[in-house]
Amino acid sequence: MIALGSDHGGFDLKERVKAYLDREGIPYQDYGCHSKESCDYPVFGKAAAEAVASGVCEKGIVICTTGIGISIAANKVRGIRCALCSDPLSAEMTRRHNDANMLAMGAGMVGPNLAERIVEVFLHTDFEGGRHARRVGLITEMEEA
Repeated sequence: MIALGSDHGGFDLKERVKAYLDREGIPYQDYGCHSKESCDYPVFGKAAAEAVASGVCEKGIVICTTGIGISIAANKVRGIRCALCSDPLSAEMTRRHNDANMLAMGAGMVGPNLAERIVEVFLHTDFEGGRHARRVGLITEMEEA
């Protein structure tokens, strides 16, 4: 299950991502927002991140106009490693090396076709482990300090 969240600036792209997930048969839960009415991205970034951190959802995707604010909000939730990606290579590498469990995108930065490819790569790339697991472990230790 994939947790989704956006603000009004990311709403249209989130709807495009939902259509992609539907076509691929990938289940998701939409944690809002549910319209283009002005709203606050931290609310929806936090809701999606909490679903991932609690284990209700395996991964998450959050979207605002730049992807910056909503990624910062998501990363405030313990256990979340949310990476802002604007290209498929970044999405691949953050999964392979950082075991990112959330993807952030900026609706004003990437078009819908590119966003679908970024999501595809993010969802289908595995964590390499090995030396990268040690580094992710160090990040986890930082949260516990």
